[in-house]
Amino acid sequence: MRTARIARKTHETDILVDVNLDGSGKYDVSTGIGFLDHMVEQLSRHSLIDMTVRIKGDLHVDQHHTVEDCGIAIGQAVSAALGDKAGIGRYGQVYSPMDEALARVALDISGRPWLVWKAAFTVHKLGEMDTELFEHWFHSFAQAAGITLHIEVFYGQNNHHIIEGIYKGLARALRTAVELDPRKGGAVPSTKGLLGDGTLNG
Repeated sequence: MRTARIARKTHETDILVDVNLDGSGKYDVSTGIGFLDHMVEQLSRHSLIDMTVRIKGDLHVDQHHTVEDCGIAIGQAVSAALGDKAGIGRYGQVYSPMDEALARVALDISGRPWLVWKAAFTVHKLGEMDTELFEHWFHSFAQAAGITLHIEVFYGQNNHHIIEGIYKGLARALRTAVELDPRKGGAVPSTKGLLGDGTLNG
């Protein structure tokens, strides 16, 4: 089983994250931010990655530290569970419709963290969550997971639909990328023979 646990405690957040890449999409999420809970639950359900995410953060200050550290911890857990990445699909791309909104999410588990973000919102909050923090969550996740991540929203009017489509798109692309391909015979999917060794090669 490809599993990992990340426990992080700072003056800003106290986090416990468990993931199972070979799960069925079971989740137990409590971040202190209801809308973020909803999005992480979507990520788990549609990626089929079991996730436990428990965060106590300094929300009396603002949401920034909780959102940032949530993305970091989940990314670290996914990276740790992948190990040497032998036999994985590595790449994933999904067109993700959500009613009137359409997003595209493409990723490469490359060991070269990068985020291209082409999405915008017309409101400052969804529920109690600041919409400006969504890009930061994806940046933190991509950096910690070592993933090249491209996100583009083609169109959409409802801000909830836009961001939910993005999270579901990430989930489906991640599901494809982390799944084991029996044709690869356990080989690392890189001509270099390794991924994510810290040299940003792959």
